[in-house]
Amino acid sequence: MAEISTKPYLIRALYEWCTDSGFTPQLLVAVDGRTRVPPGFVKDGQIVLNISAGATRNLTLENDWIRFSARFGGVSHEISVPVDRVAAIFARENGQGLHFEPVDTSEPPAPTSPPLSGDTPTPPKGRPSLKVVK
Repeated sequence: MAEISTKPYLIRALYEWCTDSGFTPQLLVAVDGRTRVPPGFVKDGQIVLNISAGATRNLTLENDWIRFSARFGGVSHEISVPVDRVAAIFARENGQGLHFEPVDTSEPPAPTSPPLSGDTPTPPKGRPSLKVVK
């Protein structure tokens, strides 16, 4: 029998500790081809995600995937992160949490994530603009 990873259990435990303590749980994610996040918010191949109840909708912390909806720049996005790409979970207020060794997959990304309903189109490139409607 294959050994079950402790990582998803530790992520869920730290998430619960943060929320019980009144802290803001955040994930540091090493982005790869399987990771679904808004590309405009990725810096140096990483993104920090606020996964608090007030910042997410329909958050699920599964053994293989972390999924939720969140707003970035006022636009709703469906986020999907493989648990093996989570580099850390920590409290924003004091930095306490756990850091994990990165797992590099040398093989091309496999479509292991089921398609999410309500896929959002990629936002247009360039500077956003507003129009005054009277």
